[in-house]
Amino acid sequence: MLPFPARRNNPTGLLLDPILHSSRALESMASLSSSAAVANGDAGTLSPTAEAPTLIPGLPDDLAAVILASLPYSHQARLRATSRLWNAFLAPRSLLPLRRFLRLPPRHLLCLFPADPSLSPPCLFDPAASAWSPLPPLPCSPHLYGLSNFVPVALGPHLYVLGGSHFDARSYPIGHPTASAAAYRLDLAAPAPLLAWHRLPDMLSPRGSFACAPVPCGDGGIIVAGGGSRHSMFPSEGSRMSSVERFDVDSGEWRMREGLPRYRAGCVGFLVRRREVEEDEFWVMGGYGDYRTVSGVVPADVYYRDAVVLGLRSGKWREVGDMWEEGERRKLGSVVVMDVEDGQAPGIFMLDRNDIFRSANRAARSWMGEDSVDL
Repeated sequence: MLPFPARRNNPTGLLLDPILHSSRALESMASLSSSAAVANGDAGTLSPTAEAPTLIPGLPDDLAAVILASLPYSHQARLRATSRLWNAFLAPRSLLPLRRFLRLPPRHLLCLFPADPSLSPPCLFDPAASAWSPLPPLPCSPHLYGLSNFVPVALGPHLYVLGGSHFDARSYPIGHPTASAAAYRLDLAAPAPLLAWHRLPDMLSPRGSFACAPVPCGDGGIIVAGGGSRHSMFPSEGSRMSSVERFDVDSGEWRMREGLPRYRAGCVGFLVRRREVEEDEFWVMGGYGDYRTVSGVVPADVYYRDAVVLGLRSGKWREVGDMWEEGERRKLGSVVVMDVEDGQAPGIFMLDRNDIFRSANRAARSWMGEDSVDL
């Protein structure tokens, strides 16, 4: 689950782990292969010689199940209309648990947000099949427009869009951006006709360009930290904040947590899973808080080189020192965090223009060139 900070002329993206979870996969598989009896019109009885329906005629059901379970996500909704049997088999709440039962390799989906998601619908991309699948746009407001610096995050079968900065036609002065506290959720396990964004309770503090990470362990939730009101059209303006809050999925409520040690916006957050004897950690890296003036007139951000870490069990922050060595570029590019096994350091990648960098050690305190993107 990998959020990319939203930037002007740069799409926002999110990498989704295998999306759905359900314990009814085996029950669904059993119902698909159950035998059927056909009524005999003359005798008014049931014929015991009727054959059970098959997923693909001429193939055993176990082989047909592997074939259908390997279909790209973008094709599944369209193929469900083939028959009632396929409609039941390709139902999202039973298909992906069945993939795990069949031990098929996990399939990751990349969700891209080209611009304001209320005007430009996001899309799901399946890298393994090179296939695209459009998603519905966010609900559109007649007063709000130009949303940017929002943060997408995936948790379980849901995709969330949180906060951001936008313009409000009702505000004064006109054309001055304000931070958004809105939160939306999309259930990717819902049938295609019911696939729509739903408004959640607003965050306690409006914010954009903030650190964010899903917390799948325990009760499950989302934690956000820092941020401000900066809009991509005004890259040298906007507020900063240090507040931290967490969303509880079960109760649907936002709760305040201990704030950051100082104001920090434009930062990146990720979760580091530890072993059972250690507590999981929420890392907040980079960003800006202070500012200086150029020639005494033009404000310029002062970018932080350090990171702070929140222990999710203790609820306390600690500083881990500089993440960039002296002379390295301090401004964050789009950062992606690849989850790994418990107790291991995640893979941290940063896109700086056309160059891809990777953290060189466990503390991510230096960066090394990984590859380049030819555009």
